[in-house]
Formats: sequence, structure tokens, C-alpha cells
Amino acid sequence: MEFTKKDLLKLYRNIVLAQAYDQFCIRMAMQGKLLSFYHSSAGGEAPGVGGTTFLRPDDIIYRHLRGHGVPHMIGKGASVREYLAEHCGKTTGCSKGLGGIHPSYPELGIFGTGATLGSQFPLSVGWGLGAKKKNKGQVVVIFTGDGTMGRGTWHEAANIAALWKLPVVYVCENNRIAQYVEFKDAYPFENMSRLPAAFGIPYEEVDGQDVIAVAKAVTSAVEKARKGEGPAFIECQTARFGPHGVGNPNKVGGKPRSEEEVAELKKRDAIEICRNRLLKDKVLTQKEVKRIDAEAAAEIADAEKFIDASPIQDDPAQLAPALYAP
Repeated sequence: MEFTKKDLLKLYRNIVLAQAYDQFCIRMAMQGKLLSFYHSSAGGEAPGVGGTTFLRPDDIIYRHLRGHGVPHMIGKGASVREYLAEHCGKTTGCSKGLGGIHPSYPELGIFGTGATLGSQFPLSVGWGLGAKKKNKGQVVVIFTGDGTMGRGTWHEAANIAALWKLPVVYVCENNRIAQYVEFKDAYPFENMSRLPAAFGIPYEEVDGQDVIAVAKAVTSAVEKARKGEGPAFIECQTARFGPHGVGNPNKVGGKPRSEEEVAELKKRDAIEICRNRLLKDKVLTQKEVKRIDAEAAAEIADAEKFIDASPIQDDPAQLAPALYAP
């Protein structure tokens, strides 16, 4: 699969924007503006951006925890400022300030998230079955971390998805740390290939720091799913530069992560990898780099102004209609 210059520039813009929003969210969390916790996507922006940028509007996604799904939602075309206003409990949020970190953009195939890790797997079966019955080429793309793959819900869902040949693509963002637990202490193997293989689901491992490689792998799997070939599993070997969440200790296995370890990971920053490749291939120019950076900064400034000017949701009368259908 080959992407056009327009496609590659779109990928680069999206990943730059994802990183900019992540830094903005960290700042808001430190300032106490967020009415929720925040789990930074720093180091792991590429799987979300690459896995969603070329999906159809009606394709369904379940975003990952990292960055609270902002990289995934940028790729899908959702308005991030309304989503972050939701984080801040503002009436202008995508769920009127009542949904917290759970996004809802039905017109873009984003139907919120479950309150527990692993709930995306049963949902993938329901959504996948619905898409198959509609027979309009709709595909479900489920994002998960390596830690969540340890839930029993994965096995149940994968068995049904494979048995019924549902149009579901599972994308595992493997940063090799499940909150504080190293991958080697959680699984008796080097990668996730054995888990989808147990159900006959095709598996592919990609460099999760290479947004172009992720986009190619996921797009290929999605095209096959559209044709009725059933589910697929993409494992993206990615990184986590910081702690599990803002304000959490940056530890693994009960020990602080060394500065040397983190510095080594940062040598493979996804934005730098993409930018350097596109500059080398003359797809991108330094002038365009500056323009895209400026556009991202302007969008962040607009989002901050919008959120700060929006009123807090404090109307009890809004709660009942949000919980119960008429």
C-alpha cells in the first residue's frame, strides 16, 4: 500500500497535533483544570493516529486509555476541544459536561467507553455483529494496551469474532508496561502473537513509533475486514515516556525508571521519525514544518480560550435526561 503526499502530510499533521494536545492536557491537569485524572500519550501517539486517520466516518472505534484517546479522535475527525471541555465539566463538552473522560460522537462511530479496562472486547463483538448484518462495509477498530490483554473478556470476544468472521481489527498498543508491571512479569512470551493465533486471527507486529507503518498495517487489515475476511490483530511496539498518569510515580516493578532508560526511549520519538522521513523524501519542507507547528499552537490556544470561557455544568435537571431515555 502506498500513501499519497496528501495522505502523508495528513498523518504528520495529526501526530503533531496529538502531541500538542497531550502537552496541553498535562498542563491543564497540573493547573487543576481537569475534573479527572490524565494519562499522557507521550511516546505512544503513533498507534492512535496511524490506526484511525484513514478510516471511514461510519467505522466504529474504541479509543485507548493513553492520551484519553485524543490521538485516536484526531485521526477520526472528532472535535477535541469539546472533548476536553467535557474533561473540565463544562456545558460545552461533547456530553454537556456529564460524561467526564467518556467521549460520544455517534456520527463518527465513537460511542463512549466502558468504565473498566477490557470492556471494549465484548463491545467489539456487538458492534462487529451489527456491522456485518448491515453489510455496508463498516469496520470496528478496537484499541487496547498490553495490560488489558490479560483480561478474560479478550478470549471470549476473540473466539466469537473469529468464529463469526466479524469485521473487527484489534490494535494493541504495547508499551511493555501495564501501569507499573513490566511485560516480562505479566506474560510468558515476547509478544502478543500467541493470543490471536489461538483463535486463528491473523497477526502482524509493527514498529509502533512509525506512524506510517501503523497506518499501512491497520489500513490493510481494515480493507480485508470490509471484504468479509474476518478479524485481524495488529501489535504496535510503542513506548511510554512518562509515568502511568500525571502525578503518579514513574516506576516499574516497584523501582523508579532510570533517566537513561527514558532518554533511550526518547531517541525514537514518533514525531521526529515521521518528520525526518518526510523531509528526506521531500514530502515535507522546513517551511511546512513551521506552518504545521503554528497551526497546532493556534488550535491549542483556541481550545484553551473556549474551555476557559465555558460555564461549569451544575444544573441537576440535566442529569436525568442524560441517564434515561424518554
